[in-house]
Amino acid sequence: MAAPRTPNLKPFPPLQNDLILRAARGERTEKVPVWVMRQAGRYLPEYKAAKGDKKFFATCRDPELVSELTIQPVKRFPVDAAIIFSDILVIPIALGMKVANDPGEGPVFAEPILKAEDVDKLKPDFDIQEELGYVYEAITLTRHNLEGKVPLFGFCGAPFTIARFMVENVSAGPNINRTRRFLVECPEAGHRLLNILKDAIVRHLVEQIAAGAQIVQVFDTYAGELGPGLFARYELPMLRAISMEVREKLAERKIAQVPMILFCKDVHFALEELSKSGYEVVGLDWTIPPLHARRLMGPKVTLQGNLDPVMMFTTKEEIRKAVKEMVEKFGTQRYIANLGHGVMKDTDPDHLGEFINAVHKYSEDMNAIS
Repeated sequence: MAAPRTPNLKPFPPLQNDLILRAARGERTEKVPVWVMRQAGRYLPEYKAAKGDKKFFATCRDPELVSELTIQPVKRFPVDAAIIFSDILVIPIALGMKVANDPGEGPVFAEPILKAEDVDKLKPDFDIQEELGYVYEAITLTRHNLEGKVPLFGFCGAPFTIARFMVENVSAGPNINRTRRFLVECPEAGHRLLNILKDAIVRHLVEQIAAGAQIVQVFDTYAGELGPGLFARYELPMLRAISMEVREKLAERKIAQVPMILFCKDVHFALEELSKSGYEVVGLDWTIPPLHARRLMGPKVTLQGNLDPVMMFTTKEEIRKAVKEMVEKFGTQRYIANLGHGVMKDTDPDHLGEFINAVHKYSEDMNAIS
């Protein structure tokens, strides 16, 4: 990977909309901020037009195109944040795993991790600017191109979720027990793999923030598969360490701290633990009742979520009703509205726009009478 071009050293434009940052910090907001996971992507016709036939990973390595794709939803919708167009699998690639296909086109990696010795083939001391500098260049460029309209998210996958791709080669078919089996059959190698990923994630998040990301999210899409025992033993310590070590490294480099969000899908069994894991915000999937989450997680953490993404396929009237109920249950403070998982590729953009507008409308109305 070629080294990135000289970064833009001009000051970033002043931020005009800090709703999401205030909500993350627990400060009062006049309305509920809203963004959606997979916000920049294939449900948008302008995404398809801009990307054309370019391969997915090649797209991720093109900072100018990444910036354009990242900003497309901001131009179309009144969202309160942009999220950089990238992928969680850039980390295993940086660690030395060879790509076989783009995601969704068959096995992603030519040689998945199948035995303990395969962990030793990884290169944990990779040059992060050499391998992932294209991500940071895209973030800096996008901060300027956004012109301060909204904050910019950086992100990464969590250790277990990334490991699942590395071990199971997810696009090759359902092998949902293989990673969990690897952890219990090869506990020493399993811990080593998760620690290698944790260290790479920390470095990646710090560099994204240094490049201009104003808030970051850790995605743990497959965390629920671990169940209470394996999650507490293997993954929860890693998630806590990521939050702590990112903050320590930012302080060492005298880089301003930014809010951190943790999204663990299907982890109903550990809501209290997630609320105490060191993140300002905890994202919830659509299966968790808002009132139940508020009760368990307490007043000191901001919640994010959690409308079922399939609700984008119902009528606009039903979307508005669902949003109203969701906002009423979460409340308008210490809350960031989102879907309970990523926006689906066949979603009608107009329906997503209805969701976003409804969040703002109902939350403003509720604040007006409170």
